[in-house]
This record gives sequence, structure tokens and C-alpha cells, in this order.
Amino acid sequence: MTEQTINPNNPAIIPRDRHRISRADISENALKVLYRLKNAGYGAYLVGGGVRDLSLGHEPKDFDVATDARPEEVRELFRNCRLIGRRFRLAHVQFGREIIEVATFRALHDPDSPDEDEDEAEGSEAEFDGGDGDNGEVAFENGRIVRDNVYGTLEEDALRRDFTINALYYNIADFTVVDHAGGLQDLEQGVIRLMGDAETRYREDPVRMLRAVRFAAKLGFRIHPDTARPIPEMAHLLAEVPPARLFEEVLKLFMGGLGAETFEMLRQHGLFAPLFPMTEREIEADEHGLVLSFIAQALKNTDERIENGKPVTPAFLFAALLWPAVVSRSLALQAEEDVPPVPALQQASAEIQRRQRQSVAIPKRFGIPMGEIWTLQPRFDQRAGKRPLRFMGHPRFRAAYDFLLLRANIGEVPGALAQWWTEFQELHPEQRAQVALNNQPGGRGRRGGRRRRRR
Repeated sequence: MTEQTINPNNPAIIPRDRHRISRADISENALKVLYRLKNAGYGAYLVGGGVRDLSLGHEPKDFDVATDARPEEVRELFRNCRLIGRRFRLAHVQFGREIIEVATFRALHDPDSPDEDEDEAEGSEAEFDGGDGDNGEVAFENGRIVRDNVYGTLEEDALRRDFTINALYYNIADFTVVDHAGGLQDLEQGVIRLMGDAETRYREDPVRMLRAVRFAAKLGFRIHPDTARPIPEMAHLLAEVPPARLFEEVLKLFMGGLGAETFEMLRQHGLFAPLFPMTEREIEADEHGLVLSFIAQALKNTDERIENGKPVTPAFLFAALLWPAVVSRSLALQAEEDVPPVPALQQASAEIQRRQRQSVAIPKRFGIPMGEIWTLQPRFDQRAGKRPLRFMGHPRFRAAYDFLLLRANIGEVPGALAQWWTEFQELHPEQRAQVALNNQPGGRGRRGGRRRRRR
């Protein structure tokens, strides 16, 4: 397949009987927004991921609307609307827990601004104050664009989007789909293809490389050769992306229920190393493949929990991804600087976190429990007396125990140790106390003996 021809001035208009989108599958609240905009004389289109997913027969996670109405005009139509975003001014129309995001068509102005797609969070950074004087101008602060409201046409808005499958517009006026770049054809053929020249688009926003992998894994598609070819040579550009933004992208990559497949695809295209350079070095240095097995098992377990509706936390995910580097650094501190094992683990934990934040930021609300999961591991060796009982009361015990099971799966710790803690938790509280007492050196402790003599 050759590179897709993009002709914004002559898009394909797919009539109702030639696409599978039905109003019956669109949120009632999204339809309210679309029809009110249309009846007020504005253009109103369902756009982005909603159109893509409906075209595939999937249920969209949300519905976004694009229009030629300005944000202030949208707010005038909906009392339940607020304007948000410092840099990108968006309208959020709220119906209970459901929010319909309404974006005004934007012009081709700033090539460095993120793509205006269904899961970008740029607009939610802070609520806009709604002040006067912003009529589609650009504001700068310290050389950085902090407000980009250069409004444009439907055709210009389509060209801002990243992939052809995300540049589809469902027109509520006549129920047609407006396709500017063969997106429907790419959906049918299972292809992830960038709009325009791949190298240019990656330089504009390197995160597009991660998005290509995420969409390919999510949809079970293949990345078009023209889109995939430049990625390994341009992966280093991710170092120019703010670490805080990459944290959000990592969550989308690994916490969408397809983390194991995404991990393999990231490594295939050379994108994992820029995100987790220390972990990649441990993978490459491990001759037996234990590091790779550990991470793959952790991601598989996370995927299974998501599939079963169980909670998952970024703290556990990052703990697994960085643990090989923590172990390696801890052993180096013990061997090279004669640091005792427990202090070495604590020191390595702090050091690895600090170094990782240079690539992908980890907020403290996740970094603190992640460090606890690591530093609690030596306590599983303490099975005598009241120590295991006190340990079970620790707020991070369960996460640390799940982490112990991962380590046992690859033989990093004896399977018998993990089995002991599994059985210990299943006992009645009185039985736990007896088991812990019997687990002391010599069987029953001296205190137990004295109690028997008194009785």
C-alpha cells in the first residue's frame, strides 16, 4: 500500500447506507449536544475515537463533538457548560457523570501542539477564567504557547489530527461520514497510518510514536510501513517530551488491558528504552531472560485484573517495571560499598526513583507506595513471633505480597516462602498466632514454655 493521499478540499462523503454508525449507538446526551448545535445554525460533528469505534462496531468510552461554534457560543447554548483549558479552550457540557467535550475547529497554526483526539487531556489542565479579549489569538509565556485558539475550518481541523482513522467526522445534519484521508478504508484493512509525512509529524510531536503503538495494540491493527519505518531512528526524540506528559502516556499504554502486547510492541519499535532506560539495560544484560519474564508476568497479571474488573494501581505497575534496576543497584551497593542488604535496598530505591523521573515523572502519590512495596520485601523473611502478625497489618502488605508472588514465579525467592505466606493469611487469627509461635527457632519459644509451666 502506498502513502495515503490527503485531499482536504475534496473529502469523501460516505452516505448513511454505506457506513455502520447509527444514532441508536450514540449517547443520548451526545445527541442532545449535536442537535442543539445544529438547530442553532452551527455545524455539529461527532469526531475522533467515537466515530472510529462505532465504525468498528465497538462501544466508545466517550463521545466528542467538533463544531464551528466558538466556545463562548457553546456556553450560551448550554447552562450546564463550562469552559476549560489554559492552552486549548474547550467546552465541557455535563450531564450528571457524563461529559460531552465540544471543541471548536482549529486552524493549522502550531505544529507543536498535541493532536486534538479523543483521549488528549491537554484541555483539562485548569479551568479557563472566561475573561474577555480572547478572539482566537495566540498567547505566549516565556516563549511557550499557553493559549492556542486559532480557529479554522473543518478541513483544517482534520489535518491537525494524527492518524487517518481519527480524522473521521459524523455529520448529524445528514448522517454522513466525512472522510478526509481514507480513514474508513484503513479501518477496514486494520492499518494505523499517520496523516502526512511520518518524520515531519513525529518531529512535531514525538508522542505520536507511542500513540501509534497504543492504537495498534488496542485495535489489533498493524502499523503501516511508512508510519513504522522512522520510529526506531526517531525514538530518542521522546527525551524532548516533558516527563509529566510521558507519565500519562505510560498509563494509557500499560493500563488499558493490553499491557503485555503493548510492551512487546514498544520494544519491537525501540520505544521502551527511552521510557525506561535502566530497565532496558537490565533486560539486555540478563542472559537467562528472567527480567523479561518478570515484567511480562507483571503486565499479564495487570491485564487480567483489568479484564476481571479488579482495581489496579500505577504504583504496582511502576514497581514491577523498575524492580530489576533496583535489585541490580542494591547488589552493587552491597558488593562495592559494603552496604548492608536492607539499607542498600532503601538507598537503591531512592536512587532509581530519582533517575527514572528524568525520563518519566512519577508523582509522589505513586512513588511513595512504590518504594514501600520494594522495601517491604525483606520483611517476608521474618516469620517468627509477632512479626508476621504485625506485618499483615501494614497498609501496603497486600501489594507487597502480590509482588512477592511475582518474584517467586521467576525463582527470585523460594516458592516455599510465598506458599507459607499464602497459607498464613488463610488461617484463623488464633491459628496464625500459634503458627508464628511455632515458627521460632527451636519450635515453641521460651515464653510459650513458661506459660505451660504456670498452667
